[in-house]
Amino acid sequence: MNFLRGVMGGPSAGPQPSGADTIQKLCDRVASSTLLDDRRDAVRALKSLSKKYRLEVGIQAMEHLIHVLETDRSDSEIIGYALDTLYNVISNDLEEEEQEENSAKQVDDLGSQFTEIFIKQQENVTLLLTLVEEFDFHVRWPAVKLLTSLLKQQGPQVQQIILVSPMGVSRLMDLLADSREVIRNDGVLLLQQLTKSNAAIQKIVAFENAFERLLDIITEEGNSDGGIVVEDCLLLLQNLLKNNNSNQNFFKEGSYIQRMKPWFEVGDDNCGWSAQKVTNLHLMLQLVRVLVSPTNPPGATSSCQKAMFHCGLLQQLCTILMATGVPADILTETINTVSEVIRGCQTNQDYFASVNAPSNPPRPAIVVLLMSMVNERQPFVLRCAVLYCFQCFLYKNQKGQGEIVSTLLPSTIDGNSVSAGQLLCGGLFSTDSLSNWCAAVALAHALQENATLKEQLLRVQLATSIGNPPVSLLQQCTNILSQGSKVQTRVGLLMLLCTWLSNCSIAVTHFLHNPANVPFLTGQIAENLGEEEQLVQGLCALLLGISIYYNDNSLENYRKEKLKQLIEKRIGRENFIEKLGFISKHELYSRAAQKPQPSFSSPDHMMFDHEFTKLVKELEGVISKAIYKSSEEDKKEEEVKKTLEQHDNIVTHYKKVIREQDQELEELKQRINTLTSQNEQLQATVTQQVSQIQQHKDQYNLLKVQLGKDPQHHNSHGDTLQMNGIQTEEVSKLKEELEEWKNKHELLQGQLKEKDSVIEKLNSSQLEMGATEQSLQTSRFGGLEHSNELQKELEMLRSQIQLQSAEISKLQMENQKLQVMNTAADPMLGDSGATAATSSESEARLEQEIKELKSQVKALSEEKESLKQQLDSSTSTVAILQDKNSRLEREVAESKKEQDDLLVLLADQDQKIAAQKMKLKDFGVAVEDEDDTESGDQGDEDEDGDEEEQDENA
Repeated sequence: MNFLRGVMGGPSAGPQPSGADTIQKLCDRVASSTLLDDRRDAVRALKSLSKKYRLEVGIQAMEHLIHVLETDRSDSEIIGYALDTLYNVISNDLEEEEQEENSAKQVDDLGSQFTEIFIKQQENVTLLLTLVEEFDFHVRWPAVKLLTSLLKQQGPQVQQIILVSPMGVSRLMDLLADSREVIRNDGVLLLQQLTKSNAAIQKIVAFENAFERLLDIITEEGNSDGGIVVEDCLLLLQNLLKNNNSNQNFFKEGSYIQRMKPWFEVGDDNCGWSAQKVTNLHLMLQLVRVLVSPTNPPGATSSCQKAMFHCGLLQQLCTILMATGVPADILTETINTVSEVIRGCQTNQDYFASVNAPSNPPRPAIVVLLMSMVNERQPFVLRCAVLYCFQCFLYKNQKGQGEIVSTLLPSTIDGNSVSAGQLLCGGLFSTDSLSNWCAAVALAHALQENATLKEQLLRVQLATSIGNPPVSLLQQCTNILSQGSKVQTRVGLLMLLCTWLSNCSIAVTHFLHNPANVPFLTGQIAENLGEEEQLVQGLCALLLGISIYYNDNSLENYRKEKLKQLIEKRIGRENFIEKLGFISKHELYSRAAQKPQPSFSSPDHMMFDHEFTKLVKELEGVISKAIYKSSEEDKKEEEVKKTLEQHDNIVTHYKKVIREQDQELEELKQRINTLTSQNEQLQATVTQQVSQIQQHKDQYNLLKVQLGKDPQHHNSHGDTLQMNGIQTEEVSKLKEELEEWKNKHELLQGQLKEKDSVIEKLNSSQLEMGATEQSLQTSRFGGLEHSNELQKELEMLRSQIQLQSAEISKLQMENQKLQVMNTAADPMLGDSGATAATSSESEARLEQEIKELKSQVKALSEEKESLKQQLDSSTSTVAILQDKNSRLEREVAESKKEQDDLLVLLADQDQKIAAQKMKLKDFGVAVEDEDDTESGDQGDEDEDGDEEEQDENA
């Protein structure tokens, strides 16, 4: 402290030092002092001077303060002073009374320049990140504030340094978990600056569980009733979700949409809304709109819309919509939010159509909102919001469009209640130009891309005055146009007529049928009017072009060719195209084309609708081409259109077939599910019954065992045996017969085995005779075939014998059953009368079974006779085969003998030829080659002769 007194204003006889000199001395003290206390006091003094002498401290002390942060980490107090001093130098968040208006820009530049100096060395930002990790309050809090200020001044550069720093973002995320609210709240502000316009950091922050922590903080602070901390958390959530499809999907998949529902639980007593609550609720509604914005990918928007309906968020928003005492700006934002939640989602649109206002009698919410839209006393912003809500309700909603148009048709008009159609007609023809424009645009949306409703709307008749006949809606619109009303009214009506007539030839015919319409349009286009009227001229040109392009030539006086000639004579093609181009060149057209929501700074700027700009973009080119086309090209184009219509009809037909097949598939799937469930139930009952049967069997066996031990059972059993003596004798006879059959069966099997051995011997002998002569082979093949047939017959015999053995075993089983039945003839009955009854029944049953056994024995004896006959025939065939075989063997032996004789003769001949050759050689005749050749030929001839002789012998 003595040092501070000497430097900063202790009593002195000489002149007082200037601020720059004092700062210089303090910087020298920080740089040169060896005592930590002295350096700490010097940094504290710099902190106190940093607000007043910001420039001097920043220039002279920044390097020394950074050095303190690097070297004096052990002392939290000096680190805190250094961080506070740097914050005062870099930050522009000075008190308002300390700022001068003319020096505000200079102050901003100063903070930006000091920030640039600080972050020039990236190590400084990394050092700051390490200080943020310190738990000490006097270090962590000023570090957070300094880093936030750096991000405010040079956001993109600091973001990039933090992004490449190891675990840089993760370190900052830990601030949200700090138990000290000051640090946690400033951490939220830091993350706000960090996540601005940086998708990569936004993703990292989101995946570091930011959504969970922020929603917990909002809940702890009291949702919409919370303070400015809730506002900061909502702003951070907006940064993370806006234009970031990845984070939006993560937010939806994490079921965080469900946690937004309690935000909108507003009580019945809506009096006394605080400014902070209005701000919080406004941000909450904006956050919902971020998730369902029309600029998001359609798939992501649709999934969020469905999630909001299923969790009850849409229902909660509709409750606020119909509540009383809600501030006007909250009501307006709620209408805009509901609009985008239902836009293009059929389920949500159907629910919104069913919402009723709490009035007596209840009225649909759509009717109540339309009443506000056509009421000129309502705020302009609220009327724009209602129009947007109505447009979103009808967007891709043919069902809703039909319901709106049906309220205009004569058969459905209800005189007791106000309908949406009546309100739209009332607004269309009121004296307020804004109501005219809004009603015209709303009605145009009811006809958007729906040719059927365009035709139905031609039936609408309006009563103009008492005594006059009714006029069609189309005619009334053209009448108001010709009366020269305000520009806004005429623009709205022309947009309605262009939407109505586009892609609807019948509506074009009705429009051209009025002889005053075409002259009015050509007159408007041909005139040279001021800038305000140029927009009307362009729309008149567009309407006339639509009347040419979608003309089916049903009216002779207004065929395509005649209308083109009329344009050529009265307007000129170039002039017509120029007037048509006035629309797309208009500034208000460009604004409306940017986004679906109608947002205008004042009612006078309310000229174009977003969907209408799409129609202009689509038709401007084709109308320009149609004006220059010849009649032949028109005919070709009509043929192409017809072909396309046929193709569309075919596609529609197949779509219908596919839809029907899908329905059938669904029905079949449901039937399969029901049958599967029935099958499971039946299987369960079967298992239950099987278990019950098993239990009954076990009980029966137990009773049987118990009754078997009873002596009374033995007595009754003996009586039964005496009564059934005849039956036991017959059973014994049957046993003897079965034994005989068994013996006979064994004999037959032995005979079959002998026959098999004989046949196998024959087969082996025939195989040995294999390579003799062809005649022998053919005869042997015949024998083999016959033996194979015999083999097959024997196989059949074996199978029959096996069947007989199976029947015999079956008879044995039945015999055993009879014995069991005889032994267990109802021992449970106690009295003699019951015993006699059961014995008579068992006798009858046994007699019947004995008869069946006898018939089976008779059948077996017949089969035995047939088997004997077959065996006899097989033995005779075997004997015949043996005779044939012996005869063949004899013939083979004779042929072998003849072959041996021939071989002997050939050997003699060869010897004679050799002797002749020797004699010729002795006489000196050189005939070796010829003789060899002749001998070769002779040998061949001899061989051929031998083969012929063999063939003859064969």
